[in-house]
Amino acid sequence: MYGLLVRFTCKDEASAQAYDRLVAETIEAITAGEPGTLVYASHLVDGQPLQRIFYELYRDKAAFGAHEAAPHTRRYLAERDQYLASTEVAWLTLQAGKGTGG
Repeated sequence: MYGLLVRFTCKDEASAQAYDRLVAETIEAITAGEPGTLVYASHLVDGQPLQRIFYELYRDKAAFGAHEAAPHTRRYLAERDQYLASTEVAWLTLQAGKGTGG
């Protein structure tokens, strides 16, 4: 299993709304066409209206590579920076967990 946790901070409220639309479109395509993507969840952060947290879990690094190469992900990566003030990525190695096979 291969995963990451990403914290995004949007520039302002208008950027957050546009970013959320882009994310919704991207997640729809991920859901329809990425069997190796086990979890791809976008979260709002209580008390932090401009922050978003993504939790992503892939079957393996190859599935992550397929995700990164997909047209919908390429579009997301090309468009997201116009809405974001910052991005922080934590790469995860599964230690143990329910529903994860670990």
